[in-house]
Amino acid sequence: MKIEPMSRVYDDERLAGAYERGNEMPERALRAWVELIGSFAPRSAPVILEVGAGTGVFSDAMARWIEGSEVVGVDASEAMLGEARRHHSCPGVRYLPGEAEALPVGAGGFDLALMSRVIHHIPDRVGAGRELVRVLREGGRVVVRTTFRERLDAAVYDYWPQLRASDARRFPGEAEVVEDFVAAGLVLEEVTSFAQPVVANLAEYHARLVGRPQSKFNCLTDEDFRQGLARLETAAGGEDTGPVLERYDVAVFSRP
Repeated sequence: MKIEPMSRVYDDERLAGAYERGNEMPERALRAWVELIGSFAPRSAPVILEVGAGTGVFSDAMARWIEGSEVVGVDASEAMLGEARRHHSCPGVRYLPGEAEALPVGAGGFDLALMSRVIHHIPDRVGAGRELVRVLREGGRVVVRTTFRERLDAAVYDYWPQLRASDARRFPGEAEVVEDFVAAGLVLEEVTSFAQPVVANLAEYHARLVGRPQSKFNCLTDEDFRQGLARLETAAGGEDTGPVLERYDVAVFSRP
């Protein structure tokens, strides 16, 4: 299976800007995610590494809401890091360019590492896992936030059903990620699931997706995208349809 490297998918400045605008999260939902991620830190005031930090939403939020934390966000895309520095650069967080398989940080300096919605962009998961073993302290943990291939259930597939098939080719399964990270020297602690609302209704969901804010939309023709957007607009119907939830799998590993 061919996997598009992190360094190439989001180098486009248009996509980086669309990603920032189209992937916002309500503060209550973002806080709930940060609380969950922070609960896996092995000690208070943790030093945190985000691998594939993108536009910095989680790096910034962890620095603000995990008391005493220091956060380093690493991403291979300078376009994404530019958005991060413009929009999510609070005290306590800094951003560095780098690949998951060659992290630009020293050994043994981190208590917690987050990989959010990025594992499917990493060509060499074993190599990335070895880097996590190198940079984490003994007892440190890795939180992988993703959707495993066998549980592709996002609302987006209701309006662009062809995306489910393309994501099934792009996204790894749970067993594959576990096998690769265990081979790298990490220990699986648990796999769980967590869902939070991302928008108040389908009308807001439609407005969010108009700009094609995710790399998955690149596989669609303009006509395919237009048809899906029309289906979503019809479903929204000008009525209050209730919140749209996004569910993610959360796999937690530890460094022995």
